[in-house]
Amino acid sequence: MRLSPEDARKIGQKIWQNECSGTIEGLTSWNQGEDFASLGIGHFIWYVEGRPGPFDESFPRLIAFLQERNVDMPGWLKRTKHCPWKNRAAFVAAQDSQQMKELRKFLANTVPQQTDFIVLRLEQALPKMVRETKGAAEQARLKSNFYKVASSGAGVYALIDYVNFKGEGVKKEERYNGIGWGLRDVLLEMKNVPSGPAAAAEFSEAAKRTLQRRVRNAPTARNESRWMKGWMNRCETYKKGI
Repeated sequence: MRLSPEDARKIGQKIWQNECSGTIEGLTSWNQGEDFASLGIGHFIWYVEGRPGPFDESFPRLIAFLQERNVDMPGWLKRTKHCPWKNRAAFVAAQDSQQMKELRKFLANTVPQQTDFIVLRLEQALPKMVRETKGAAEQARLKSNFYKVASSGAGVYALIDYVNFKGEGVKKEERYNGIGWGLRDVLLEMKNVPSGPAAAAEFSEAAKRTLQRRVRNAPTARNESRWMKGWMNRCETYKKGI
């Protein structure tokens, strides 16, 4: 997927706004009730050693991506495989530590590279999603909807943001009652519409339906309805683009 530097910059800023309210402080988060840190413009997940979870751990892959491109980073980050803060309380207590300040500065200085990482994830997603879809007709429908959405600027932003937001939809662990909520699920949820702005608008509505279904299927203890308003607002931005 080819993006002009200006479009890539705008998309990076938009994702930063969506995930972190566009703040430096928001680049290092640990949400209440979660068992992992959420870092960078994409709130990339970083698990504590010995406590992997069901969601895709993307922060170590981001670090590897940046190292391959010789991006300068704090030495301790190069040497640290797992999240060094053992729980949310320790993470919050360390907010003003030198280590956390270095991490925030590094993340604030690498927004364009983080955007490149998210775009690469989208480029790699389509063949994975097709492989996980049964039947030639459904595979063809998924690909058709992907390209319909990608035919407008708003749609390109929607695809890039959603794959970062809720993943590709190919991990069996990322499902409730056997039903997922990733990009693959949204594309298969879409109604038949023309390419262009109509496809971006239908993607927005399909994403809302997919996430509403996720909340209905979620374990009660997770109380996912608390996120619904923000999720719906985010999906609404897909109609307008960048």
